This record gives sequence, structure tokens and C-alpha cells, in this order.
Amino acid sequence: MKSIPLKNILRKLKSDPVLICAWILALLSMFAVRPDADYFSYIDFRSLGILWGLMIVIQGFRENSIFEKIGEKLLGKVTTGRQLAMVLILMCFFGSMLITNDVALITFVPFALMTLHSCRREDMMIPVIVLQTVAANLGSMLTPIGNPQNLYLYGLTGMGIGEFVLCMLPYSVAALVLLLIAAFFIKNGKSNLGERTDNYQVVKSFGSKKQVAVYSVLFILALLTVLRVMPWYTMAAMIFVVVAIMDGKILLRADYILLLTFIGFFVFTGNMGRIPEVSNFLQTVSEGREFLMGVVVSQFISNVPATLMLSGFVSDYKELLIGVNVGGLGTLIASMASLISFKAYSNDYKENRGKYILAFTFVNVVFLVALVVFKSCF
Repeated sequence: MKSIPLKNILRKLKSDPVLICAWILALLSMFAVRPDADYFSYIDFRSLGILWGLMIVIQGFRENSIFEKIGEKLLGKVTTGRQLAMVLILMCFFGSMLITNDVALITFVPFALMTLHSCRREDMMIPVIVLQTVAANLGSMLTPIGNPQNLYLYGLTGMGIGEFVLCMLPYSVAALVLLLIAAFFIKNGKSNLGERTDNYQVVKSFGSKKQVAVYSVLFILALLTVLRVMPWYTMAAMIFVVVAIMDGKILLRADYILLLTFIGFFVFTGNMGRIPEVSNFLQTVSEGREFLMGVVVSQFISNVPATLMLSGFVSDYKELLIGVNVGGLGTLIASMASLISFKAYSNDYKENRGKYILAFTFVNVVFLVALVVFKSCF
């Protein structure tokens, strides 16, 4: 297993503003509440362990090009621009339910960029990538493993899987309907696709069938852990040992920045909860406004930190769950996963960054308003 240079690690740590913010808040809070044995009770080790395990397993699947291969199969029979757009968008919507919104975008946005370019349909590039991003952020809200905030709140509340899915199902169905409607507004959707260029090849090589089978078993173990059938530490140990033996480099590819960010916010919110004046104020502000607070706070610090900060001071966790998921819409940073799409697109089309941001903001605000109105009616 190759080691990662310390310089690269430090550069990555410095380049993540959310991580820096989390630990500045954590360190400042330590002046008010001196470090003691209670600090360990702040950290939700179960959520972190499950999140780490899922990251490793999904990275193993990505290493074997399994998602791109599935995408290629789905695109095999499309003939029009609208059909292509629908498939690319729905891959993100349904894929994010199992592989998280981040991984869905990391995988399927570059796939879409290459596919649209090869079919000579750059005119569809911005609307498709924007709708893929919205689809990943909204599809992921249906399951506990769809995104980090869901996994955390699922563990914190002790909800059953049926209760969780039923809570989010109306909003997922509404989001799917909105996505299908939006896809019909993509220009020139009825026109046929051009023949793919000769150099088109998304999947350079399919991985090992043996590894795919092993990662599938590990994924099932992770799901059993989410469902509270297996202890998280047993699952984490099994994944670590198996992956270390089979393909050790995958252990380095988990999003450790996100895990460190979680710990920073755990420390901050834990300390705030031990300061009576602050705790009482935040509880008063949040009481009965969990949904609204989740939406609003997410616009400024993104929905994962918003969840961690607000969860210690609210009583209606279902309202918070809905709020932070819907709150992933709106600004470019409302869901940090949205930055994945922006970076992928802007790397290839730097001159169109402004157009992308305008289209992204318009579509996200429309979806956000629609779901807030749906929530008020529902």
C-alpha cells in the first residue's frame, strides 16, 4: 500500500473550508468547556464507523467500474436527446439512494460529460448536469445511506427503516415528478443523437468479478449494520481486514476529510449543549421551526454541518430530516455534493462557469420553492 505524502494531506486539509470552520468552532468552544472525559460521549462512533465502511465498499465498486458499466447498458437503446437526458438524470436519482449523492455525482457526471460530448450534444450539457445534481441530492433523501445527514439522523433517532422511508417518500415522489417535468423543458430533446465518436470509451476496462462479488457481500454487511442487525465495529473490522488483504489502496480513498469534519462539529455542538444559556437560546429559536431552520441554515453552511449543529437543540427530528434534505437545494453550497458537478463541468468548460451557476441557481430555487410549497400543503 503506497503512503500519501504529508504535504498532500496538509494541502487537502487546508483547502476544505467546512473542515476548517468545524475545527475553529470546536477549538473556540473548548475555552468555554474544558476538555474532559465527557468529550468522548459527543462523538457518534456508530455513524462514523458505518459511513467509513460504506465509503470503502463503494470505492471498491468504483475501482471496478461497476457503475459505469451499468450506465453503458442503460444507454444502449436511447435514440433521442430527451431519452438520453432522462437516463442520465435518473441514474443519479436512483443511484444516490444506494451509493450516496456524492458518489453518484463523482461517477455519473463525468460519464454524462463524455457521453454528451461523444454524441455531439453539448447544447444539453448544462441542463443535464444541473438536473443530475438536483436528482442526486433529492434521490438520496429516501434512504438512510443516501447521504451523511440521513445516516446520522437515522442512528440518532432510532427510527426503523420503514418509518424513515415513509417519512421521506412523499418528497421523493414529488421530486421525481418535478425532475421528469423539468426534463421535458430541455431544448431540442426530440432530436436524434449523433453517432458516437470513434474515441468514445467511458469504461476502459471492467474490474475483477471476484472483487465485485466480495464487495457485494461487504455491502450487504454494511446494510445489515445500518439496520442494526450487526454491531458497527464488527462490520468495520471485517471490511478493514478483507479490503487490506484484497486491495489495500482502497483504504486510503475514503473521505477522511468528511469524517474529521463530523468530529469537529460533534465537539462544537456537544460543548454548546453544556452551556445552559446557549443551549436554551438555540432550543427556543429552533422549537417548532425545525424544517425552516434546516432549510435556511443549509443555504449558508451546507446541509451536513447544519444537521450536526441543529440536531442537539431540536425536538422534532423528522422535521429536521425533511428540512436539511430539502435544504440541499438552493445555493451552490447548500449541499457540498453540488460542488462536485460544478468542478467537473468547469474543468472542461471554464468559459461557461457563469452560465452554469445561473442555470444551477435558477433550477435549484424553483425546485426548493416547489418542495417547500408541497411541504406546507402536505
